[in-house]
Amino acid sequence: MAHGHVAYGMRASFGTAYVTPEHVAAWEGGTALPSAGELAALAGALWCHPRELMGRPRTLREHRIAQGVAAEDVARGTGVPLDAYVRMEEAGRWSGDKRQSAKLGHVLRLPPRDFVAVTGLEGELARMLTEAVTTRWQAHVRSIAKLISVERKELNEPLDSMYHEYQALMAATLSRAGGSTASGEDGRRYLEEIVDHFWDRLPDQA
Repeated sequence: MAHGHVAYGMRASFGTAYVTPEHVAAWEGGTALPSAGELAALAGALWCHPRELMGRPRTLREHRIAQGVAAEDVARGTGVPLDAYVRMEEAGRWSGDKRQSAKLGHVLRLPPRDFVAVTGLEGELARMLTEAVTTRWQAHVRSIAKLISVERKELNEPLDSMYHEYQALMAATLSRAGGSTASGEDGRRYLEEIVDHFWDRLPDQA
């Protein structure tokens, strides 16, 4: 389809009378971004879902648009007043409580990795994972499973693997003559990247 054909389809069927072929060319070339309404109309003109036109969504607004859900529907589904929800989108920071967060995950069909990122739980997850690999990981399975809403059995292998990986780094630290400089740095870096290590071991959940 030529840019003019797409623009005509958007004007004729989706009420975007101002859209020109130049708009479409700019969106395609990445020099401009469509609004949420324009993206929905563009997807309609191209007979596809909005998420097919986007990269991986990162923000609260992008996840909502990717699912083709109106802000009003998210607000209603989560029990958050519409004006408060709109402010969260504008700020790029979700601030609902645990019950509302769980409902948000359901409304936007967020997989665990995106749910944790959007609801601001990465810091809490990092803390739990750090405790798991530095102490006894079995004691932390339940709390981590609850935080990210997965079955506990799915965490056994990833946490066991991460525990042994981290402990091997620390054992190497102790075995090296002259202190812990090189290997200790490896251990510190491992903990800094622990959330990524975790998601890498849950490919179906990422």
